[in-house]
Amino acid sequence: MDVDEERACANDRDAPGALTVADPRPGQLAGAAAADQSHSRGAGDEARRSHGDRLHGGRHGRRVGLDRPHRGQHGQPVDDLGLVDLGGCVVGGVRLGHRVTHGDSAGGQDQRASSMTAVMPELVDVFAKARQHERLEQLRAARELDALPYFRVLEGPTLPVVEMEGRRRIMLGSNNYLGLTGDERVRQGAMDAIAKYGTGITGSRFLNGTLDLHVELEHELADWLGTEDALVFTTGHQANIGTLGTILGPGDTVVVDSGDHASILDGCILARAKVRAFRHNRLDRLQRTLERAAGDGGGILVVVDGVFSTEGDVAPLPEIVELCQAHGARLMVDEAHALGVLGARGAGTCELLGVEEQVDLRMATFSKSLASCGGVIAGPADVVEFLRIQARPFIFTASGVPAAIGAALAAVRICRSDEGPPLFSRVLDNARYLHSGLSELGFQVVKPTQLVDGTAVVTPVVPVVVGDDWKAVFLWKELYDAGLFVNVMIHPAVPPAGALLRTSVMATHDHETLDQALEIFSAVKRSFESQHGSLPPDGR
Repeated sequence: MDVDEERACANDRDAPGALTVADPRPGQLAGAAAADQSHSRGAGDEARRSHGDRLHGGRHGRRVGLDRPHRGQHGQPVDDLGLVDLGGCVVGGVRLGHRVTHGDSAGGQDQRASSMTAVMPELVDVFAKARQHERLEQLRAARELDALPYFRVLEGPTLPVVEMEGRRRIMLGSNNYLGLTGDERVRQGAMDAIAKYGTGITGSRFLNGTLDLHVELEHELADWLGTEDALVFTTGHQANIGTLGTILGPGDTVVVDSGDHASILDGCILARAKVRAFRHNRLDRLQRTLERAAGDGGGILVVVDGVFSTEGDVAPLPEIVELCQAHGARLMVDEAHALGVLGARGAGTCELLGVEEQVDLRMATFSKSLASCGGVIAGPADVVEFLRIQARPFIFTASGVPAAIGAALAAVRICRSDEGPPLFSRVLDNARYLHSGLSELGFQVVKPTQLVDGTAVVTPVVPVVVGDDWKAVFLWKELYDAGLFVNVMIHPAVPPAGALLRTSVMATHDHETLDQALEIFSAVKRSFESQHGSLPPDGR
């Protein structure tokens, strides 16, 4: 993975077919399980039993190339058909060790040992990483202080004010951007689907799991997004990994923004394509990365978020389209946080910035504005059909349950009705109101994206920069105790020293509720800074 001089990729792999044994990382599996040794044992194998069948060696193995056969004392190649020492270890489908020959005997053990191709590292418990990871002490300390900001329990619907762990709290941490989880028509859509189809389908879309509801929803989404076809996945994560893991292959290159959602990187890993990342929203770095990708061979796909989920900023799609066209690359845009929010039709960043016709694939999720669960990929009919019959995360999982599909369909129809545009305007007005209020209180709030024409694009995601991880956690705790829920982003979700509180608004928030939230922010800021020092100031 080329990371544009920004960061190393932990998922970089050897090229397909390069069969090597690499140094294991601490805490990870350092060896391979012993294979069945019951076949074709020579006399020397019995002698080895007296020493046990464990693999011996140092904690860190030596890198051993297997791209050409090793020849033993009798000239026979040590290849994937040979019988082996090393406890019968198998790595990558290839047996490692000494080829047993017809002349082998217990007395020839020393000679055989000298021709062993590698000394394998000792086995490590695969569960060790769960008991030794770097976050263990932090989690223990946060739990002791009741300051763990994750896995807090809701006790009612996701509304502007929620019931959470025994008290009412203002919700500024939800992706329910249009507030449709509480809309009676959406709830009725879910209940009608259950009444007609039951609670589940118990099968994949590929077999018995496609309802007329799925097909109807796909038609609605394709029409809304202005594409030839659309394919509904059970989750948004599966939509990304299914699309990228199928469209891309080991010979292709995928170019990603360093701020892209994790599901995009997961899809790239599944595809085993060459990954080249460029620094967040830096067009000069994208151009340089595309120039390098041109020499990789294979196809090139650029994948960016329309609205980035952590910072809430917007990708400069017109310029990205221009660069893709200049370098022969396809473009896919993840509209998870933009669908139902941006554009006159609510069709997302591509619509807002006028590039719908130039973007090849568009992904979206149902778990934000559409008040449900699921995902969709929309684009050319032949590409969608290819995904329908080839995408493993689509084929080998149960289809979206009737309630989720019924709710999403009802939400789409609300967005496409005359009620849609006022909802889109209301959520963005609330975002501006909260952003302005937090800035006036002296918080450092991530600025809205400035387009080339000077227009500021506001999104429902309003992040407050804190910097230090523990400061962010303690600030979250004081807000939570005061009756306000927000989300915390700490490293590695953000760069080191880049911790922030991610707030987000709904169309159904009123100004009275937002004013109460701002009052809590103000009071907590004063008390927090008196104990923990100043927070980063507003940079206006």
